[in-house]
Amino acid sequence: MTSYKTILLEQKSENYVVVTLNRPGELNALSRSMREELTSCFQQLETMPALKAVVLTGGDFTFSSGGDIKEMTALREAEVELYFDSIHTCLRQIIFFPRPVIAAVSGLAIGGGLNLAVSCDLIAASETAIFSHPELRFGMNPLLSPLQRRVGIAKAKEIALLGEPIPANEALRIGLINKVTPPERLMEEAEDMAREISKRSAKAIEVIKKTSNAALQMDLNSTLALEFELSSFLFARPERRNYMRDFLLAEDMRKRKRRL
Repeated sequence: MTSYKTILLEQKSENYVVVTLNRPGELNALSRSMREELTSCFQQLETMPALKAVVLTGGDFTFSSGGDIKEMTALREAEVELYFDSIHTCLRQIIFFPRPVIAAVSGLAIGGGLNLAVSCDLIAASETAIFSHPELRFGMNPLLSPLQRRVGIAKAKEIALLGEPIPANEALRIGLINKVTPPERLMEEAEDMAREISKRSAKAIEVIKKTSNAALQMDLNSTLALEFELSSFLFARPERRNYMRDFLLAEDMRKRKRRL
């Protein structure tokens, strides 16, 4: 597998990998080179047919402190458009990646770090996690659309306009994240989620992710039509019969054991 300068890529099994942001001295600030490496990494992962899930983390102490302020301060006017194109390209690559991406968040996930986390499909957070959108303090705008998809427009506006830090348990309460764990169990929990997803049909996983992205852009009638079309497609696949046969055999074995 390709090696990178600002991220680490570790294949944990045939079915899932762990991608780690690796600029600890800069609190995993999202430099342009890091975003380009993330984009390249996820493009490479798309070519792995057996892959069913990705865990994205910043390690034990910080997910990401956001954009690299030093880098942004030094930007010349002619470079600004390309700089923000790299942000857009990176987030789109993760949002529309065909398999589920699980963010494992410890410590800070603020600004661009929060954008990165909410671009993932699931978020497991350590009790140490802090989420925030402080961009308005610097005269910049936070991204509302990925955030709104998780918490709704009213709460997204509150988070963007006030910029207050949100601890892990509050983030769970408002639906920003999916799980909270003790720090020492974060990666175990995130990898358990990846392993559970890995038991499922690769094609069905892909269909669910495509449908969930499409549903937010379509009216209810169109979404239902799409979902039933895809349901019919999956139902006709031979693997569906195999999964159901295995389930019935396992149920039969459990019943026999209970009777003994």
